[in-house]
Amino acid sequence: MNRTRTVTYLFDPLCGWCYGASPAVASLSDVEDLVVETLPTGLFSGAGARPLDEGFAAHAWANDQRIHALTGQPFSERYRTGVLGDRRQTLDSGPATLALTAVALTAPGRELAALAAIQSARYVDGRDITAAATLADVLAGLGLDAAASLFTEGTEELMVADAVRVERGRQLMTAHRANGVPTLLFDDGSHRRRLDSQILFAKPGRLAALLSVM
Repeated sequence: MNRTRTVTYLFDPLCGWCYGASPAVASLSDVEDLVVETLPTGLFSGAGARPLDEGFAAHAWANDQRIHALTGQPFSERYRTGVLGDRRQTLDSGPATLALTAVALTAPGRELAALAAIQSARYVDGRDITAAATLADVLAGLGLDAAASLFTEGTEELMVADAVRVERGRQLMTAHRANGVPTLLFDDGSHRRRLDSQILFAKPGRLAALLSVM
């Protein structure tokens, strides 16, 4: 009897390194008989949210250039000026995490696509993905109208589901002694272990190739 193989992807939608890892994570859909589970960790939400001040903006941009050099993922000038240069914005992933939970509840197979679109809205288009209107528009643009409506309504069911997902993500981070995101956990049906996150930034296809034979 074949065991179910699962990869759990721990992330935060405002994590630049998670954006850099997006192509590798997306490639997992090509691996046969592999379940991909996505869980936010709330890294930059709640107590982890912070002002987007000049010091942090400079630190973020320096990291962004490293990510671009490793992965080729674009960080546009619109993002640099319209997001990092806007002192009115905050670094708060709570709204984007909630939007993704709305997708998980209404169209779970589309969550990674929604995450990629939200990341692109920020890092390429220079849009404010801490704003509810922006997030609802991104979801609607993907045809995820049910998710957009649920997110806009902000029901108790959505809030509870979001809290449960974030808490589970944090528990897994602690259990596997992960220091940050992105983090990948692989479960072969009998044992779950943490994979080396560096594979997310290796040559395209390497992650999918590895998991195809595990």
